[in-house]
Amino acid sequence: MYRYPAVAGSFYPDDSRQLSQMLSEYILRLESAEKVPKAMIVPHAGYIYSGQIAASAYARLKTAAATINRVVLLGPSHRVAFHGLALSHAQAFKTPLGDVLIDDKGYQAITHLGFVHFNDQAHEYEHSLEVQLPFLQMLLKNFKLVPIVVGEASAEQVSQVIELLWGGPETLIVVSSDLSHYHDYGTAQILDHNTSKFIENLDYQHISYDAACGKTPICGLLKYLKSKSLQIKTIDLRNSADTASRDKNRVVGYGAYVVD
Repeated sequence: MYRYPAVAGSFYPDDSRQLSQMLSEYILRLESAEKVPKAMIVPHAGYIYSGQIAASAYARLKTAAATINRVVLLGPSHRVAFHGLALSHAQAFKTPLGDVLIDDKGYQAITHLGFVHFNDQAHEYEHSLEVQLPFLQMLLKNFKLVPIVVGEASAEQVSQVIELLWGGPETLIVVSSDLSHYHDYGTAQILDHNTSKFIENLDYQHISYDAACGKTPICGLLKYLKSKSLQIKTIDLRNSADTASRDKNRVVGYGAYVVD
């Protein structure tokens, strides 16, 4: 059983050569970091809008292909309402760049939790996870995936899942989220700057759904980081008017954050 692409050809190219070329252009012009991130928060809009911002985090994985062999990917549900955290029965997620196999051991580590369950409908058309996969495929080459769509859940529940899957240097945690939606340019800059401060201060209690569509997985990550005295930093913060849109009256905010 496979989970097939839902937004290839709209959010990003469905042709593998065009997709590889686009990703290469985003990534190659960016320098890698001295330390490979352990976790990151990245946006999930169409690549022409948020791809550059996502790439600022993913470029830091340039030296990680031999180390990271598991990615835990959490993103919000945009189409299906449900309680808890949703897994997929798919054995692999397909993209134009190939198949990403599921990490069954990762599933086994969390399925005993009463709020974690299988829900293929939540995954079928969800773009928040899908758009991250080509970036990961370009940089890591050989990894398995723990894909989790987050529904109505608490920060504590998400934090529990992250703790069970945190692992060591072989595991990367990726949270997928955009920031503010459809404000004018100036307002968006203020709101997104404030949200970034909350994120950097691990102040998950003050992040609202209006501030980030992936509020719940973000808050779960921040709660876990706070419990372990870890830090997260902002490495890029822009919006759609900075990248591709000429409309400054209705913009969407995008931020990239890493935990080294």
